[in-house]
Amino acid sequence: MSFDTLKPQVEAIIANSSLSKDEKLLNICKLLETNIEYYNWVGFYFKNGDKNELKLGPYVGEPTDHTIIPFGKGICGQVAVSNKNFVVPDVSAQDNYIACSITVKAEIVIPIFVNGENIGQIDIDSNTPDPFTEADERFLEFVCQKVASIL
Repeated sequence: MSFDTLKPQVEAIIANSSLSKDEKLLNICKLLETNIEYYNWVGFYFKNGDKNELKLGPYVGEPTDHTIIPFGKGICGQVAVSNKNFVVPDVSAQDNYIACSITVKAEIVIPIFVNGENIGQIDIDSNTPDPFTEADERFLEFVCQKVASIL
């Protein structure tokens, strides 16, 4: 399914007033994981209060032990510090990578900004080597902008 086809579905989830914030986030995870074949784990991490760490939010995919990630650690922790998208075509080439599963080959992390502050991120793992393109980045930036509107 194309990103352009998914955008109105993301907007519909965000606009659904009968869902809680976490239900909306989980439904977005399910939508992406189900419709994009190389998205094998999709989840959200958010800044954990005043601590310099991320806390796992709604996600779909294999369970993870990484429910808390210190700023600077792993791909997610680096995005929390850099405030920039991070596309990793080959996780085995990253020194500061936190392995969630031996099947993961690539990862993309896009920050979520509210009032200019990085408050979280969407994290996607892929079991396919080097699957992410600029189109993935632009689409996920769109998703993060929509998610920011409910946070």
